[in-house]
Amino acid sequence: MIELGKIQKLEVIRKTEVGVYLNSKDNKDKHDVLLPKKQVPQEVEIGDEIEVFVYKDSKDRMISSVKKPKLTVGEIAALKVAEVTKIGAFLDWGLEKDLFLPFREQLGVVVKGGTYLVGLYVDKSNRLCATMKTNKLLGTEMPPYKQNDRVQGTIHRISKELGVFVVLDNKYIGLIPNKELYGKYNEGDSIEVRIKRINEDGKLELSLRNEAYNEIEGDAQKILEKLKLKGGVLLINDSSSPDRIKAELSMSKAAFKRAVGRLLKEGAIRITDKGIEMMW
Repeated sequence: MIELGKIQKLEVIRKTEVGVYLNSKDNKDKHDVLLPKKQVPQEVEIGDEIEVFVYKDSKDRMISSVKKPKLTVGEIAALKVAEVTKIGAFLDWGLEKDLFLPFREQLGVVVKGGTYLVGLYVDKSNRLCATMKTNKLLGTEMPPYKQNDRVQGTIHRISKELGVFVVLDNKYIGLIPNKELYGKYNEGDSIEVRIKRINEDGKLELSLRNEAYNEIEGDAQKILEKLKLKGGVLLINDSSSPDRIKAELSMSKAAFKRAVGRLLKEGAIRITDKGIEMMW
């Protein structure tokens, strides 16, 4: 059957001046779906299959497109607001007709030009709509990742108490704890994360950093560069608080201690009562 809001392969049933009409190959639907002429592949014939996305045009008619939207039904993606009206917002999702985000599906203030994380669903009127209430669309099965996998994600929510929640592969959600968070980020930003831990309940702990043994070289270099900028002296050591180390070097206290150990072993620094000094 033809599925609204999904990418699927449909068969060319007939050709007309306005385009070709498509239908499902094995289970013919009552109504064929138009693929506009400007999107019809060259030399296509009746019986050929074309991969398309099915949605509704401005007149609420089923229509197809060979263009791939930025999300399909059940998925989540960060979309930019093209227009805000009295009935809701319209989002750019890569198709001719913008995607409607009703007021009832919005969280907070939505402004033109802003980027927001939304999901795609079919409403009670059988129309495609966006929602910012994305929790109901997130996958509940065990995530398909392994520890230390690198995965692309989108920032879903920022919590001052917990950290940053990230949606992975438009389906699964994980948390970057505050202790693993470095730099400034905004909701809707695209970031690459490392799967640090997969709990038995499927919850994911994420990190922006590489595995510890791969980070030592970079962290050690960062400390040396900071020492040079500070005249060879840094007033932090093992007794300094994690917040102080993070503010000074943008790294965790554990990473700082590993890097300092490496630099001590190489004779590049020495420990003093007040901090660390560079061995010129």
